[in-house]
Amino acid sequence: MKDIKFLFFGILFGIIMTKSEAVSWYRIQEMFRFESFHMYGIIGTAVVLGALGIFLMKKMGLTTYEGKPLKLQAKEMQVKRLLFGGTVFGLGWAMTGACPGPLYTLVGHGVWVIFVIIASGVFGAYVYGALRDKLPH
Repeated sequence: MKDIKFLFFGILFGIIMTKSEAVSWYRIQEMFRFESFHMYGIIGTAVVLGALGIFLMKKMGLTTYEGKPLKLQAKEMQVKRLLFGGTVFGLGWAMTGACPGPLYTLVGHGVWVIFVIIASGVFGAYVYGALRDKLPH
């Protein structure tokens, strides 16, 4: 029962995704065609709020869900990996018209074909995990 807050935040996330039109294929296509600022505004707002949230969490000394201290460490910037991964992610986003967060919102809307995209993403993550040791990092 203590996990009910996650259900609440998931529902809230779905409402925000729907009301902001972030689940709209047309809005996403506008973004990739540089025809509208709408999606860039949503993404920019999410980045600013996320940074502010992490800053406040550090400042207030909050702990993780398990009660452990919050430890966020800077990672080494690997430009080639980021460019390749970002390109693959962006191509998938452009082809499907949805990024991972809104996929689950679309399931909530009854768009069942989205399960094909979710299954493809899970399969891709599995293949990466299986081949990770053999890939150049």
